[in-house]
Amino acid sequence: MDKKTLGYWIPTALFALAMTGSGAMNLMRPPELLAVMENLHFPAWFPMWLGSWKLAGVAVLLAPGLPRLKEWATAGFTISLTSASAAHLFNGDPVAEAIPPLVMLGLGLASWAMRPDSRRLADSAGSPALKPAVG
Repeated sequence: MDKKTLGYWIPTALFALAMTGSGAMNLMRPPELLAVMENLHFPAWFPMWLGSWKLAGVAVLLAPGLPRLKEWATAGFTISLTSASAAHLFNGDPVAEAIPPLVMLGLGLASWAMRPDSRRLADSAGSPALKPAVG
């Protein structure tokens, strides 16, 4: 495996593992997680919603192909993780509580930046779906 491939798969695997664990915890809804969610003023149903989307996003990121869905998954993770960080800050939690989501986001964005061409959207010259309609 070459360095470029490793540069993609290391952050991707770490990010996928973290988001899978987080998504699974959201779906299991342990009391500790529910207490954090309540402290952040999220509704009781929110962990199930969030966990489902996290697991779906991980599946898309790891699946071959699907470049447009990978872009959407990355955008969703970016919104989710920056929102988690902001929720802690706006709630008055210590800054240390806002850092872990941003570290995870860093891994996710490193994965996105290092993705191989097969996992990228084609440029507008190479993608029929992005060419303007003629006629």
